[in-house]
Amino acid sequence: MKVFVTGATGYIGSSVAAALLKHGHVVIGLARSSESAQKLKNCGVEPFRGDIRDKNSFSAAAREADAMIHAASPNDSTSAEADNAVIDTVCETLQGTDKPFIYTSGIWVIGETGNKVADEDSSLYPIDLVKWRAVCEQRVLAAAKGDSCIRASVLRPGVVYGRDGGIPASFFQSAKERGTVIFVGDGENHWPVVHVDDLADLYVRVLRIEEGGLVFHGISEEAVKVRDIAIAASEGAGIPGKISPWPLAEARETLGLFADALALDQQISSAKTRTQLGWEPKAPRVMDELRQGSYKAASAA
Repeated sequence: MKVFVTGATGYIGSSVAAALLKHGHVVIGLARSSESAQKLKNCGVEPFRGDIRDKNSFSAAAREADAMIHAASPNDSTSAEADNAVIDTVCETLQGTDKPFIYTSGIWVIGETGNKVADEDSSLYPIDLVKWRAVCEQRVLAAAKGDSCIRASVLRPGVVYGRDGGIPASFFQSAKERGTVIFVGDGENHWPVVHVDDLADLYVRVLRIEEGGLVFHGISEEAVKVRDIAIAASEGAGIPGKISPWPLAEARETLGLFADALALDQQISSAKTRTQLGWEPKAPRVMDELRQGSYKAASAA
């Protein structure tokens, strides 16, 4: 299968591309620059020059491919515009083809869960940072109905870790720069997490299903206390026990709405996804990865 991947040079997208190649697929990666194009070539990915903000720049790649995965995000004020441009292209280019399309959302669209465990069918109460993403999800799921004939699915990763990247990398950065691991809030909240390699495997599995209009959760551990994550990071960084809470009100002054995302208390299940796809995470658990894995190795380098 020839798969077109946006964000193939990014944190999640590069792991997805590697997993696809490992399974014998041909991968086309969207590249905004010559540097990105060369990076893709070095990884065995066919580069296609374009920009997710300009739907006309990559419609040919979407049309040429047998499937499409949207894993790119500017992570700025243009994110909603970019995602909607991609969905516009999918709806216009893939209509009637029954080609698979995977839209990358995230568990923050579910909002605060507290003591309840949310699953793939739970109602959405998105925080302000990602309200637009909940709307995009509905557009994607609608594209799988009626006469559109697009095998469109939504994948919601948890907080992604592994390969010295993702949000946990900021803990090691603060350890290096300030001698303490800084986290937002009191640390009593919980994060649902997933290793980037397990997540990449999930994308490959979703591509194989013959039904569209479904939501999948990429969660390997349903609820890990943030304070415990911070302590594990401090141990991996060589400063055991040196952690510092950052009051939410103060964090908002620097991080804006992102601070509220980091302070979310969530318990989220992927049981339905696991059962339907036979997905079983195998990568190191988050505590082990932080204490002894890629982050420790990177901080020691």
